[in-house]
Amino acid sequence: MSKYYRDRVAVVTGAGSGIGRALCKALAADGAKVWATDLDAKAAQATAETIGQPERHRHLDVTDAAQFEEVIDSIWTEEGPIDLLFNNAGIAVIGHYHEMSLADFNRLIDVNLRGVFHGVQAIYPRMMARGSGHIVNTSSVSGLIPAPGFTAYSATKHAVVGLSRGLRLEAQKHGVRVSAICPGFIDTELAQNADYRGIDGEAARKASPIEFGTPEACARDALKGVAKNQGEIVVTAHAKAMVAAHKHTPRIFGALARAGVKRSEK
Repeated sequence: MSKYYRDRVAVVTGAGSGIGRALCKALAADGAKVWATDLDAKAAQATAETIGQPERHRHLDVTDAAQFEEVIDSIWTEEGPIDLLFNNAGIAVIGHYHEMSLADFNRLIDVNLRGVFHGVQAIYPRMMARGSGHIVNTSSVSGLIPAPGFTAYSATKHAVVGLSRGLRLEAQKHGVRVSAICPGFIDTELAQNADYRGIDGEAARKASPIEFGTPEACARDALKGVAKNQGEIVVTAHAKAMVAAHKHTPRIFGALARAGVKRSEK
């Protein structure tokens, strides 16, 4: 895997914590030139310093299309062509649909979906013109299966999968690769600090029989899939099992999902 990433220029959004920070560390360990970007400028800088590339960081609000374009342009000018863009930034607002507000929906869409579109819009024309590059969008296992209790969040992640699948087919003729990372439950700041609506998040975590994966393991598995040019990279054994269960035994999957939601209700 190290040979694939060596000397490549990679930009990671949401790099200040969780999976984004772990991706930066793994990419740097494999010899990539990694630009850490985050809404929290200090967190992005801390990641850049941690991976031994202290000058490669930028403040980035992915909901601001103009700023995303400016950041990509500045890195392209300073470092050279960008080989990989990891559209990783995201938020979690979790709850039953009737408990969610319009503001919750719009916030999820702005970050989890528009943030990805903005990244693609900023980088894809450049990669097309160059005839190479790889766009990697972070979705979720809940972007592949029904996720009661996660409905609004899941809707944005399904959209990211749909975007990635369609763009992957379009981009092939231009020499550009597109992948979607679909992690299961990962023990990150995002999971720990999610906003909950009508669900006791702490109780749900304690009652869950699922062992949360680490960001580091998630990043390693994700980068293996990216290097192999996999279209959808499902991370964690439990996530793979859920996808298989939904495909082959949807009624059993649905019963288990509903039982899980009931246990988490306040």
